[in-house]
Amino acid sequence: MRLLPLACLISSAFISTSSLAAPKDLAEAINTDYQKHLEPLFKHFHQNPELSFMEFKTAERLAKELKAAGFEVTTGVGKTGVVAILKNGKGPLVMMRADMDALPVEEKSGLPYASKVKSKDWNGNEVSVMHACGHDMHVTSLIGTARQMVKMKDQWQGTLMLVGQPAEEYVGGAQSMRDDKIWERFGTPDYAMALHVSSEIEAGKIVAVEGSPYSGVDSVDIHIHGVGAHGASPHRGKDPIVLGSQIVLALQTIVSREVAPKEPSVITVGSFHSGSKHNIIPDSAHLQLTVRNDTLETREQLISAIKRVATNMGRVAGLPEDKLPEVTVDPQTTPPTVNDIPLTQRLKQRWVSHFGADILDQNYKRLGMGAEDYPFLIMNPTIQSVYFQIGGTPKADFEREKQGGAPVPSHHSPLFKIAPEPAIKAGVEATVVALLDLMPTH
Repeated sequence: MRLLPLACLISSAFISTSSLAAPKDLAEAINTDYQKHLEPLFKHFHQNPELSFMEFKTAERLAKELKAAGFEVTTGVGKTGVVAILKNGKGPLVMMRADMDALPVEEKSGLPYASKVKSKDWNGNEVSVMHACGHDMHVTSLIGTARQMVKMKDQWQGTLMLVGQPAEEYVGGAQSMRDDKIWERFGTPDYAMALHVSSEIEAGKIVAVEGSPYSGVDSVDIHIHGVGAHGASPHRGKDPIVLGSQIVLALQTIVSREVAPKEPSVITVGSFHSGSKHNIIPDSAHLQLTVRNDTLETREQLISAIKRVATNMGRVAGLPEDKLPEVTVDPQTTPPTVNDIPLTQRLKQRWVSHFGADILDQNYKRLGMGAEDYPFLIMNPTIQSVYFQIGGTPKADFEREKQGGAPVPSHHSPLFKIAPEPAIKAGVEATVVALLDLMPTH
């Protein structure tokens, strides 16, 4: 009697799995679409980059492509954002997000399709503009995903939501879409995903961190009060430059001596402003910090410690209570991106089953603490989410670098470039495979 349900379960699982497109067939379909449609589309986006909240033409082209694929498209969400909906029966609502904006960087990649665009920035200054972080790949991959999912409607059920997000680099686009009531208007996703191409990963490989792929970040200002005096008579004043220097050094002990050794955290003083002349002790100094973490608990620990160190160093210097250093935290904080671990493990298993074990880059180590504004889309309410990375640098480039050749350019570099074909094809296929897993037929 116990064998019958098990047999039915095995049979059901077999039917569900066998109904999906074979890996070879899906790869061939994506390759054909890349050669005919996605490759020229990527070059178009690369050659026509737009700054944050100025992605008017990018959004227009994205909307046009998604409409042509068969989606219901709404533009102007969160200023320049795009939301595309495809309903395909009963099932979960799943979101896939791609950011659209470029950076004020002059491209020096040497690519034949390099950007030559100049534009007015937010302050009215004319700047060169470049896709120096791969958002052109993200948008192209989103379109490729849309085109495949429409062809495969018999293999999934539910509602697919594709989001073109503005102003990720400005760290405002995700919040802007939330402020424009994206979930209230289109529905709150049951699952959410996003991808980012990475120059640090071999082209075509996938990385999905079980935890935090991107850190939280705060901008912190420390205003130091002093007593001005002649440089020849330091005893007549309270030198804010010396006090500021002591604070800079003392801040470093927070990470090295207060935060647990294996808990990621960074306190970087990026700016120190004070004084006007060689022989004048000024009466103030200003420090600007970037503070990074992978958990909200660590964030609170860092911010609290910074305030304690700065205030008490002022007391050490002999400042009166009304002239102690003032610490202010920019309200535009960005929380860490945190992947849902069970969901991440589930999708990694699905990718290995589809592509083979070598699709995952097992050598990748996250060494930096870059941030993303994606968390604003998946918080309050908390949405089960996976943010994964697709490799964009050919293996030969890494090998050349190891042998003393040209280093692989980082993101935001004028030299940044990716190999679009393996990156886009892997991005589309990985996304489609994940969506089919999250939106099975019944």
